Amino acid sequence: MTRHPFDAPDIPGAERTLSTPPKTPAYIRLKAQIYDDLAERLSARALERQPAERVNEVVKQACEAAIARQSPMVKPPEREMLLDDLMSEFLGFGPLDPLLADPTVGDIMVNTCDEVYVEREGLIELTDVRFNDEKHLLRVVQRIAEKVGRRIDAAHPLVDARLPDGSRVNAVCPPIAVDGVQLSIRKFAHVPFDLDRLVANQTMPRGCADLLSNVVKAKLNILISGGTGTGKTTLLNAMSRAIGTRERIVTIEDAAELQMQQRHVVRLETRPADLNGQGRVTQRDLVVNALRMRPDRIILGEVRAGEAFDMLQAMNTGHDGSMTTVHANTPRDALARLEQMVGMAGIDIPLRTVRSQIASAIDLVVHLRRMVDGSRRLVTIQEIVGMEGDVVTIQELLRYDQVGVGLDGKVQGRFVSTGLRPRFYEKFGVNNLPMPKDLAAIAR
Repeated sequence: MTRHPFDAPDIPGAERTLSTPPKTPAYIRLKAQIYDDLAERLSARALERQPAERVNEVVKQACEAAIARQSPMVKPPEREMLLDDLMSEFLGFGPLDPLLADPTVGDIMVNTCDEVYVEREGLIELTDVRFNDEKHLLRVVQRIAEKVGRRIDAAHPLVDARLPDGSRVNAVCPPIAVDGVQLSIRKFAHVPFDLDRLVANQTMPRGCADLLSNVVKAKLNILISGGTGTGKTTLLNAMSRAIGTRERIVTIEDAAELQMQQRHVVRLETRPADLNGQGRVTQRDLVVNALRMRPDRIILGEVRAGEAFDMLQAMNTGHDGSMTTVHANTPRDALARLEQMVGMAGIDIPLRTVRSQIASAIDLVVHLRRMVDGSRRLVTIQEIVGMEGDVVTIQELLRYDQVGVGLDGKVQGRFVSTGLRPRFYEKFGVNNLPMPKDLAAIAR
């Protein structure tokens, strides 16, 4: 298969910075002319026939020959820039390569051919990356789709997939994209976050990290909630490191992002329907199947629909220590969303029964929020303690109180304890885990 930036970081041009030299209209026209000259002989199908170790050299030789044919008088600096750009076009993802190679970039958002944004440290900024035109952008997006065995065109205008390195990609094109091709890439973290790194970047204090590590070891069922981009999957990955190496873990995801560090892990991923509408495998199918695989823990990347019912059943039938995430603005909203998703399972269950299932299945809700300065913080840890009438009762144990914003634009605040004693300390005792007498000490 053709190599690209996700599995061949040594592609020429991939290490260039975002501030590339200005490229004149004449340069852009020349590059397009040379590309058209090469497009047929360097098609993806033609390159796939080459041995993997020969692909780079074949492309480089063809590009050098085309440059010599089309513009023999081009100066050396421009020749090098042309070679880099053309190599990137055929082996990588063109103008996106520098962004993909930049470790400070978390998300890439292409709105139009001349409007490309990135997210760094939680903040969105406009880059100077540009595509030649809409046709150029569509060509790059189609190459990305080809890498994951998909197609994108007017008949199939949407692609949602995982790239070979684990990065998430979503692309849409006309007619459903009114203003032209749109592309979003959430890059994959090659070095998984652990709780120590989350403490270092001030997502939480050390005491909170130790507490979360111990609740995982005590096999509490945990729901991580928060809005889009708040770091739910990052925290789930970090907390999962506390799972014992002798436990059998089954992970279930819509697109695989979890990075378990244990050896005994079974990874399951959903599958969309094919072009004939056949072969779809949903998260609910996978949760039901996982129960037959003798799991010690089931980790569901994100609960979205009817699989919520099956996940609650698993938590209530001996699969302690299971974890999942949900999009929600508050812990109470997270429980309300679970209720709604259980209803999506198509099973007629009284609301009080659903709430009773939630109260008995989930032990802890950990909530994250993206702050105004772009930072992601753990803002509350709440324990589910039972039912009062028809209402699930929860008690807040720890919370982050924001006191203001500093002159540098950074959020200022502190973690505080509510003074309540967690009921899960009983499980700490059974598992010989330390039980802090004062949660206020944990918050510091």
